[in-house]
Amino acid sequence: MLKNMLTLFFVMLITVSVLSAEGEEKYGKEITLKEKTKVTDILSAPETFNGKTVLVEGEVLSVCQGMGCWIEVAGEKENEKIKIKVEDGVIVFPKDAKGKKALVEGVVAPVKAEACEGNHGEGEKHEEGESCCSKETKAYQIEGLGAVIK
Repeated sequence: MLKNMLTLFFVMLITVSVLSAEGEEKYGKEITLKEKTKVTDILSAPETFNGKTVLVEGEVLSVCQGMGCWIEVAGEKENEKIKIKVEDGVIVFPKDAKGKKALVEGVVAPVKAEACEGNHGEGEKHEEGESCCSKETKAYQIEGLGAVIK
């Protein structure tokens, strides 16, 4: 009887594990951090987080439709977001991730000047109508290491 109960317990445990992982897609390295950092906190004092590895969670607002090399994740406040940029080809975010929840681990870093070159020159408008980097402001993003999209 005890053997049957243990078998049933392990079958249920495996079933729950499979069901909880269902619908999740993992990208890049395994997430190691447990404590989440609020996007609001990063955007309020980015210099404090510069170079630090953080774990953020939020709705995917947009995805790079070219190479899948970045996503924008919503913050806690209205109209608040942070860009998650990954090395081209190392992680490729799915183009249909918009509207899904993302859990992302990465390093907070200033946006490099070359990020404004190429498709979007300095001051040029993005498709969302926002201006790219300007010399007056220093924008920050997260250099993504690993992600889970649900």
